[in-house]
Amino acid sequence: MKKRRIGILGSTGSIGKSTLEVLERFPDRFCVKMLTGGVNIDLLARQIEKFSPDIAVVYDETGARRLKEKISSGTGTEILFGEDAYRQAAGYKELELVVSAMVGSAGLLPTLSAIHAGKDIALANKEVLVMAGDLVIREAAERGVRILPVDSEHSAVFQCISGNRKNDVERILLTASGGPFLDMPGGNFAEITPGDALVHPTWQMGDKITIDSATLMNKGLEVIEASHLFGLAPDRIDVVVHPQSIVHSMVAFCDGSIMAQMGLPDMKTAIAYALSCPERLRLGLSFPDFAELGRLTFRPPDFEKFPCLALAYRACEIGGTMPAILNAANEVAVSAFLHGSIGFNQIPEIIREVINRFRPVMDPEMEDVLQADLEARKTAETLLI
Repeated sequence: MKKRRIGILGSTGSIGKSTLEVLERFPDRFCVKMLTGGVNIDLLARQIEKFSPDIAVVYDETGARRLKEKISSGTGTEILFGEDAYRQAAGYKELELVVSAMVGSAGLLPTLSAIHAGKDIALANKEVLVMAGDLVIREAAERGVRILPVDSEHSAVFQCISGNRKNDVERILLTASGGPFLDMPGGNFAEITPGDALVHPTWQMGDKITIDSATLMNKGLEVIEASHLFGLAPDRIDVVVHPQSIVHSMVAFCDGSIMAQMGLPDMKTAIAYALSCPERLRLGLSFPDFAELGRLTFRPPDFEKFPCLALAYRACEIGGTMPAILNAANEVAVSAFLHGSIGFNQIPEIIREVINRFRPVMDPEMEDVLQADLEARKTAETLLI
């Protein structure tokens, strides 16, 4: 069997590490040709030693120098650095599929470079479609590139729709764990510390995504991503709070039937399906013990207590560059919270103020998206002073 050649944008993050765990289990099916990291040089060096990719990329020259010192010459890996290098690596001619797992807006241009080079995309970076969904989907369609969702919710929807007619889809129901503060009174949110917010009840994720889950912004970004991936208006995408995280999402069809994809909360399932679909890899993971669980519960989200979700719906309905503006403001606000500059309850306040100050560009080109992102960040940063 010919091995599928894989590259990973963001191999040192949570999704990147899980992807490598899956790939390591199937050496006869996959080979790793490209890895990129950020500042975690030690981990990237260990990954290079284990997988011997052709190319590895880090953030800056200092990191590249350190990385070269840590790896043996026998790997044969070319070490590159800088923004242009991420885009160059994403389009590397030897790749067949690129796992887009960089955190935040940084993943947009490298992912687009991979699409331009005709590589299929296993998309774990939701900001790519949040910021420039129409552009990305159009570019992928023009080049015959498949965009395969890695987020557990979008993978669930993708699996439920497979084998059914798109025109028969009535609604999408994205499930949300509700995060660590689901039952905390909103009046106590000002007391939440970064340490409190980084403890997620069911999923193991990176810091930024974990905070987004706590504010429900993560679910809002997923609504925007789903709108682009599956071609549905936001008013046909519902969010349902499901604390057990067993039902990963559902699809409602025009005949009144609903299909759900279920499993224990483990990202490796969604990752593996994106790597191999329509085949399924034998991961050896456990199944939910429904008798032990006893019941699965669902409830509507509280838009007043978690205004980030409402703000994301609003940005999606407006369209144009407004989702990029929302995303930029959120990234600045979350970073400020993690560094202790603002309170947890101030995250949505900053986002709301930023989007209220902008008139979006409709039918934007990439230059418009990047300019909106830049200006929104500047505006958000002024609100922190």
